[in-house]
Amino acid sequence: MTTDRTRGEDRVQVLDPDGQVVDGATVPALPDETFVSIYRDMRFARHLDERLISLQRQGRLGTYSSLAGQEGSQIGSMYALDERDWVLYQYREHGAVVVRGMLAEYLQYWMGHESANAALAEVNIAPLNITIGDHLPHAVGMAWASKLKGEDKAFVSHFGDGATSEGDFHEAMNFAGVFDTPNVFVCNNNQWAISTPRERQTASTTLARKAEAYGFEGIRVDGMDPLAMYQVTKRAVEKAREGTDDGTPRPTMIEAVQYRFGAHTTADDPSVYREEGAVEEWREKDPIPRLERFLRDTGRLDDERVDAIETEVESEVTDVIETAEGSAEADPDDLFADAYDDLPDRLRDQREYLRDLRERHGDDALLDD
Repeated sequence: MTTDRTRGEDRVQVLDPDGQVVDGATVPALPDETFVSIYRDMRFARHLDERLISLQRQGRLGTYSSLAGQEGSQIGSMYALDERDWVLYQYREHGAVVVRGMLAEYLQYWMGHESANAALAEVNIAPLNITIGDHLPHAVGMAWASKLKGEDKAFVSHFGDGATSEGDFHEAMNFAGVFDTPNVFVCNNNQWAISTPRERQTASTTLARKAEAYGFEGIRVDGMDPLAMYQVTKRAVEKAREGTDDGTPRPTMIEAVQYRFGAHTTADDPSVYREEGAVEEWREKDPIPRLERFLRDTGRLDDERVDAIETEVESEVTDVIETAEGSAEADPDDLFADAYDDLPDRLRDQREYLRDLRERHGDDALLDD
């Protein structure tokens, strides 16, 4: 592990953008097949992402947020966890689900099935969170309860750079620091909170530095380097579970510096707020070809293996989509089921409107309307 100084700021790095091990870095001691599996899951996540954007454009999926460019931080960090560890994420970290399965159920959520979102708890992934940052206090509460029960678990929460401007972020970080909870906070700094650049979020020189105010370590890493993300997250998870020298669990904040290649969601047009030239500069750091070059250079991958992975990924993504689309149509009543104990009049009126529309015209009318 070593650091790369970019714009005067240190960040942990193992592989440079060309897939070469940087001077002074140590490659993680993983089996060859694990290296290939990380690569394969990143390829899977990218292809799934492309297919889901296509489905949304065809009206077969709801509004969707692309992960392209962020596979390194998502997949790399997930490989550092055990199955017992919990993941609480925002709405773009689809790679977490790729690593743990449940993909058909997950896609059903994006097709309108709220029960599919809840099903993720079976693999220790909390339901997807749309409201920015408000899952962070929950992550700390879960971690504190786990600590009090004497469990050996880490609680890893993903969020974007924009979430660091929310009160929930500060409350969660402060509580974690005071009560030594086994949390790992992964800030996926993709440079943009919709159209607000990172520079407008804070006057701090880095986001990782914010952890210092709460009494624990903040570390900055090249989020487009999956091996660096694995190493940093592994160390943070071990510190959360096993503690420092006196055995006290300690939280960590990781700032994963990366870039969102596509739109914020399928409802966004990034061309109105950022230059394409900047996007192309970041594409040179793409985590997938970066890891592929390293694996080829070290004899872990060749053309035949890459072609086999591509064929396998395309087939599996097709199967997952077909399974998800083979489920029954989503019930619009689910939109109103769990938000309030006593539904407000305006929401009750909306529910009745949708019920009437569906009864008179069928499910297709809901899409048209």
